[in-house]
Amino acid sequence: MELRALRYFVEVVRQQSFTLAAESLSVTQPTISKMVKSLEEEIGTPLLLREGRQLVLTDAGRIVAQRGQDVLAAHAQLRAELNDLESLGRGELRIGIPPMGGTLFTPAIAAFRQRYPKVELKLFEHGSRAIEAALLEGDLELGAVLLPVDEAVFSLLPVSHHRLWLVAPATSRWRGADRVPLAQLADESFVFYGESLALNDIVMRACRDAGFTPTIVGRSGHWDFITALVGAGVGIALLPEPYCRPLDPERYTLVPVVDPVIAWDMAIAWRKDGYLSHAARAWLDVARALPGDEGPSSASADLWLGGARAGATRKGA
Repeated sequence: MELRALRYFVEVVRQQSFTLAAESLSVTQPTISKMVKSLEEEIGTPLLLREGRQLVLTDAGRIVAQRGQDVLAAHAQLRAELNDLESLGRGELRIGIPPMGGTLFTPAIAAFRQRYPKVELKLFEHGSRAIEAALLEGDLELGAVLLPVDEAVFSLLPVSHHRLWLVAPATSRWRGADRVPLAQLADESFVFYGESLALNDIVMRACRDAGFTPTIVGRSGHWDFITALVGAGVGIALLPEPYCRPLDPERYTLVPVVDPVIAWDMAIAWRKDGYLSHAARAWLDVARALPGDEGPSSASADLWLGGARAGATRKGA
C-alpha cells in the first residue's frame, strides 16, 4: 500500500472534499482522484461513496481512514526520531573500554555526555582482544585497543604512547635508579595482568626476549589492585607510566623499564568496512578535539591526543 495514496485518502476524508484536499496537499484534483481510486483497487472495495454533495465512508473506508491516520502518525514519528538521531537528540552508542586503560577515556566520555546528554553510552568493559572480536562481529562500533592491531582491518585514532615502568616496594634495590633493564627482574615475583588481556602477551614476550619466564604470584585486570598488592609486598609489577605517576613515591619504587622498552600504545579502533552511526562519528570528533592535557594524569603531557602527535612523529623517524 503506497503511503502517498493513504495520505491523500485521509486528507480527502478530513476535508470532506477532493478539491480542498488537493489544495491542502498542493496537488491537482485529478491526482487526488487517481490515487484514491488506485487505493480502492488495491484493497478491492470502494472506500468512499457520494451522496449528493457529501462523501460517505464505507465500512472498509472507515477502517482505512482510522488505521491510515495511525500509519501516517507512526511514519511521522519515525521520521522525527530519525531526524533526532541525525542531530543526536537521542540514541545510544556502544564503546569497548579495557579494564586497564579505562580512565584514559574519561575525558572524552565526559565531554561527549556534556555535549550530547540524550545519547546513552553503553560501555563494554573487556580486554583488548575481546574488544577486537566484538568490533569484528559488529557488536561494537568503537573500541579501545592495545596496539598493534591489524591496520588493514581497523581504522585507528591514537590515544596514548607510553612505556611500562617497574612498580616495586619503596625498599627495593632499584630505588633511586633512573632505569632498570628488564633482565634484572628475572628472579622477582610478579603481580601480573589477567590472561585475557593483550598486555599479558606483550610483557610475556618481552620477558622471554630478555631471557626469562616471569614467576607470577597473582593476576588482576585492575591497575589499582595490582599496585595495592605490590604495596603489600606480594611482588613487583610492570605498569603503564600514567598509572605510576600518581603513586606515592614514599611507598613505591617507580622506575622506567629498558632493554627492551615495553610500549603501551592505546588507540580507538573501528572497522574500516563497518558503519559508523552519527553518535560514533560525533564521539570521534569530540575525542579529536580534546587538548593534550585532558588525560587522567596532568603530569603526563604525552597522554590522550598528545600521544597521537607523538605517534605521528615516531612513524616518520
